[in-house]
Amino acid sequence: MELIVFQIIILIFSAVIHEVSHGFMAEKLGDPTARDAGRLTLNPLKHLDPVGSVFLPLILSLVPGGIIFGWAKPVPYNPYNLKNPEKGAALIAAAGPLSNLAIAVVLSIVYRLVGLAGGETFAVLSYLISIIVVINIVLAVFNLIPIPPLDGAKVATFLIPDSAGVFKRFFDERNPYGWLILIILIFTGLPFLGPIVSVIAGFLLGV
Repeated sequence: MELIVFQIIILIFSAVIHEVSHGFMAEKLGDPTARDAGRLTLNPLKHLDPVGSVFLPLILSLVPGGIIFGWAKPVPYNPYNLKNPEKGAALIAAAGPLSNLAIAVVLSIVYRLVGLAGGETFAVLSYLISIIVVINIVLAVFNLIPIPPLDGAKVATFLIPDSAGVFKRFFDERNPYGWLILIILIFTGLPFLGPIVSVIAGFLLGV
């Protein structure tokens, strides 16, 4: 039970960093909406989403062998404050997953250094660090799925040329089928997520 609580706490704070990163990128690009809304803070109470931050992680924690993931309340931004709205939206979207990957990379280095120390205490610490690394990889990979309203859809919208027509519009956040597809994927266990996370985690942690 303590391990589940630890995982959920790490998930919440990792999701908070993810959202704050969106806000800082938006501010760097000229949009102060997130700061004005009081969202450029690591206080989790400002970012909690009842479903994505609490309910879904608890449910997934009860599934044997399942991957615990979730999300925080999206940080707002105003596209009209951006010089290039589509490019800006892609950069803001990418900032979230990249922050999680950065956490994973930095802590994977700490993991390897702690592992060199040896001993039972350091073994426990290494295990806890590995959990933080994996959770952040999960958040990054999940959010980069190119399905609206996830971050990957905004990145895909920018990368796909306008000439792609209907194909490009599929990734638009106004696509009414995005949430439906996402819910179906979640309830089918996101079978492709585990292998991708395992490969990245294995590379970073050397296991």
